[in-house]
Amino acid sequence: MSRIGKRPISLPQKVTVEINGQHIAVKGSKGTLERIIPAGVRVEHEGETLKVVPENASRTARERHGLVRTLVANMVEGVANGFQKRLQIQGVGYRAQAQGSQLTLNVGYSKPVEMTMPPGIKVAVEEKNTEIVIDGIDKELVGNIAATIRAVRPPEVYKGKGIRYKGESVRRKAGKTSKK
Repeated sequence: MSRIGKRPISLPQKVTVEINGQHIAVKGSKGTLERIIPAGVRVEHEGETLKVVPENASRTARERHGLVRTLVANMVEGVANGFQKRLQIQGVGYRAQAQGSQLTLNVGYSKPVEMTMPPGIKVAVEEKNTEIVIDGIDKELVGNIAATIRAVRPPEVYKGKGIRYKGESVRRKAGKTSKK
């Protein structure tokens, strides 16, 4: 059995869980998340905790045991506290603007790059228009949006210009040297 899958998931005060076969719905102060659990494992509600139990000893059940536990734990944490990713923009003249669910990036292309955020994602720009903050309750969606934004202009290795995660270190290469 999975070591991660064995650990119970504790439920915070204002979080409720509804389990209907393979469908699980988690409601909290930030919103509601729903997911269909893959076959081979089931989620059991025991008092103030949730347990993920494999239905049999098959290989697929063992593979999915830890995965489902992590997915359900992320759902519980998301509706209780939410998730946040921060991106930094580095480069002369590079900046971002956020208006509602629209994000506009000026990162060295001939035209600004405009992105529309899906429902459930809030985007804000801080610190002299060079720091992007992505908030949401779905960890998977927040991470995918952050990766999509970073992919617009990933940091390059010679000058370090581009969009990076906050705290990410970029290995720099030495440029060309002239012969004398």
